[in-house]
Amino acid sequence: MWLSRPVYEFLPYAYMLAGALLLGGASYAGAAWHTLLLMLGVALLVFGAVLWLKRRDYRRSQSEYNSKSLDD
Repeated sequence: MWLSRPVYEFLPYAYMLAGALLLGGASYAGAAWHTLLLMLGVALLVFGAVLWLKRRDYRRSQSEYNSKSLDD
């Protein structure tokens, strides 16, 4: 599946936003939904953060690699 660049770049933030909204909504949910919303919210926050960090590290390593190859 191919996504346009703006959508691709926004995905980690969308996951983290959805996770934060689910965490906030868990406080208003009934007892039956409270735990499920908390678990999904935390999972989405962690997934979005991991995705953002992996992209950042990849871009940092690529820029270091490219700058070293230009120095040669």
